[in-house]
Amino acid sequence: MNTDKTLKIGVLGSGAGSNMQSIIDEIDAGRVDAEIKIVLSDVEDARILERARKRGIPTLWLDCSPYKTKLDGPAQLRCIELLHEHDVDTVVLAGFMRIVKAPLLNAFPMRILNIHPALLPAFPGLHAWRQAWDYGAKVAGCTVHFVDEGTDTGAIIIQRCIPVLNTDSAEALHARIQAEEHIAYPQALRLLTEGKLRIVGRRVIIDDDDAVKTDSR
Repeated sequence: MNTDKTLKIGVLGSGAGSNMQSIIDEIDAGRVDAEIKIVLSDVEDARILERARKRGIPTLWLDCSPYKTKLDGPAQLRCIELLHEHDVDTVVLAGFMRIVKAPLLNAFPMRILNIHPALLPAFPGLHAWRQAWDYGAKVAGCTVHFVDEGTDTGAIIIQRCIPVLNTDSAEALHARIQAEEHIAYPQALRLLTEGKLRIVGRRVIIDDDDAVKTDSR
């Protein structure tokens, strides 16, 4: 997947937007060659929208009713229209709590990324950090992956792992996983913009020997 150009990112989010902020910070530091063109949320008062507005980034609330768990129907068509209007070439899901469907996937083939708070394919779906903690996993972490039509089933780009400590609560584990997310997501985008990702079947090949460390800092 040869890019080697400035990414024009559209962000979809539902919550506080800490992963988007980590991407903004890396863009500001000159480590990710990208520009966030628009931020869309299915939650009208989501903090991610406030963060974007403070940066002068265009924002919009998407009314996704009557659907509770997916981006579909008129809202999805409006989303695609807005992304195209803002010249977006890469879509970043940052805590977006809806399943995206074929029209959006077809509009941005292999250009939609997501981050998941578990080491996929283990613990897909909601509250993955709690799933790992409840299960008694000894290792947890996060996964950046391309999005396909399944739920957290797309080709894996980067994973970072941390030990599950005996002193961890589910909430403490989640906080430590989030710290790894804030490293992994910008890193994946940097590799994408540098043209260092190749997709071979289900595998994402990274053409950079020093790019990825799966342990924590």
